[in-house]
Amino acid sequence: MLYRVNAETALLLGGARALLMQLALPGVAAGVDEHSDFRRRPLPRLWRTLTLTYRLAFGEPAVVREAAAAINRAHRDVRGSGYSAQDPALLLWVHATLVDSALVAYTELVAPLTRAEREAYYLGSRETGRLLGIPNNLFPESLAAFEAYLDRVLGEEVRVDARARALAARVLRPVGWVPGAWRPLEVLTSGLLPPSLRTAYGLPAPGRAYAALRSALRAGRRVAPRLVWEMPEARAWRKRVGAGLDPPAAGGASPAPTRSRRRAGSRARRPSR
Repeated sequence: MLYRVNAETALLLGGARALLMQLALPGVAAGVDEHSDFRRRPLPRLWRTLTLTYRLAFGEPAVVREAAAAINRAHRDVRGSGYSAQDPALLLWVHATLVDSALVAYTELVAPLTRAEREAYYLGSRETGRLLGIPNNLFPESLAAFEAYLDRVLGEEVRVDARARALAARVLRPVGWVPGAWRPLEVLTSGLLPPSLRTAYGLPAPGRAYAALRSALRAGRRVAPRLVWEMPEARAWRKRVGAGLDPPAAGGASPAPTRSRRRAGSRARRPSR
């Protein structure tokens, strides 16, 4: 299940969603703003994060250890008034936004997932979080508990303030882009975001533009060759271990055969239309 979801290039399109969810937690926004060049170069930072994430997902054991160590080193000195990048609660939220955004992006832009498939993906993703310092007892024990955790944080802990909005604007309207070139990214991110955050960031509700973009991406995925839809890191992993296998969780366990699955009607959480 990890390979099937993480291999998709469409997940890159959910990266801005994950970032905006992270920035809605004040401690994360403060760490990003005060300890990085995010305001000037948000997309390269996102790309660096995704690169390390894919190394964790598909790298050989030595590469996985190196990527985890690089992330943990970067977090070591990120601290300030009321926050620390090594705070397990903040680490869990960042991890949760990546997992949830992967599931939403896959469901919206690739194909539906059954409840069992979503559960398998969530449970498999926890090993990566452990490598990054999240204590085992902090992880929600099931997909239902994970969804309850997301709802609680979104309802009680997030706060989209002026800092979060300013950082989000740098994500959705990158400096130096041709005017209007960022519009598809904004439309897509707005459509994928949880409704409460979409409103808090002042983004429009998804309408015809989002529906058209989503339909075009899904249609393109159905006809695109594997070279287009498969991430390079996933391709390299598949060639190492053989086709038809799920990758080990964060490079740890032995791979297990993957059988074809029914794409039955999904009860997946979807963004509001």
